[in-house]
Amino acid sequence: MLKKIKGFLKLNQDQYNRISRQNSEILRQNREIILQNQEIIWANIFHDSIKGKVALEELPLNIGRWAGNYTLFYILFRILNDLKPKRILELGLGESSKFISVFIENYLKNSTHLIIEQDEDWKINFLENFKLSDNSKVLLSPIGVEEVKGKKVNVYTSLSKIIEQKFDFYLIDGPHGSKNFSRFDAYKLAEDFRPEDDFILLIDDYDRQGEKETADLIMLELRKKDIEYYTAEYIGLKSILVISSKRNKKIQNF
Repeated sequence: MLKKIKGFLKLNQDQYNRISRQNSEILRQNREIILQNQEIIWANIFHDSIKGKVALEELPLNIGRWAGNYTLFYILFRILNDLKPKRILELGLGESSKFISVFIENYLKNSTHLIIEQDEDWKINFLENFKLSDNSKVLLSPIGVEEVKGKKVNVYTSLSKIIEQKFDFYLIDGPHGSKNFSRFDAYKLAEDFRPEDDFILLIDDYDRQGEKETADLIMLELRKKDIEYYTAEYIGLKSILVISSKRNKKIQNF
């Protein structure tokens, strides 16, 4: 009898585990469908928002997958169009670099755009296929590994030597992500922020643990310095987080 009871309990446990796995898979699929629908909505909003700006409408972009998604490109457009940053720093050369460069060349002619890239081959290939605005500049900085709170993270090894000024807008999409404290260079840049500074900091891939950890450190640093800041998270297939100074708090309503 005892063997039968044990066998029955094991059978029920196996059934429970199987049902639990099935439910988890259903939940995962449902979440993916929801995010895909959100991404479609963002795509429509993006295309509507750039209507009338011919240079952007005609710009061929590879949106999604490794590149930024429609969520990012819509918020990027709103930042450039509504807040008109004069000094732009972008970590990571890619599709968003094209977008910013074309926007500057046609609609924001007095702004400057500095791009930091880790891979010389990628820089050469990119520039062979796309001509950046004269106001856009690419500088190379190899990546190295630093330890942050006991975790190894990828960082730009020469960023502190390259950066000679503060910027109005920081787009963080490089270097290659780390499991923990990803894109930690964003925190290093934020360490220099002061209460009187106006800034917009956009962190891509905020759906990942490493980027969330870095963003938490940034916000903690801002609170330590009594810097009033505002945040907004925008969610599609990937998420982005925008952190801004008080003057740019309208990022919450994009």
